Amino acid sequence: MPRRRTSIKKTRVDKKRHLRNLKIKQSLKKILKKFQALVSTKKIDEAKTLIKQVFSQLDKAAKKKIIHPNTADRKKSRLAKKLVKAA
Repeated sequence: MPRRRTSIKKTRVDKKRHLRNLKIKQSLKKILKKFQALVSTKKIDEAKTLIKQVFSQLDKAAKKKIIHPNTADRKKSRLAKKLVKAA
């Protein structure tokens, strides 16, 4: 357990950030699974509307440094390829 006041505050702030990042990652995983399910069941029209939301969430997560920007770009590219291949 930290003793210094600054260390105590840092621990508190880190915990808040961790929870926020976790929530964002979980929502990102949830929407990605939803998109994958739509593509696998050949519901292309719904997948096309959902891909905009997926891209938006990936960009926001990359902007906040929750995931690496290159990871977000790679995921976006692979999802777009999957959508085109399914269509």
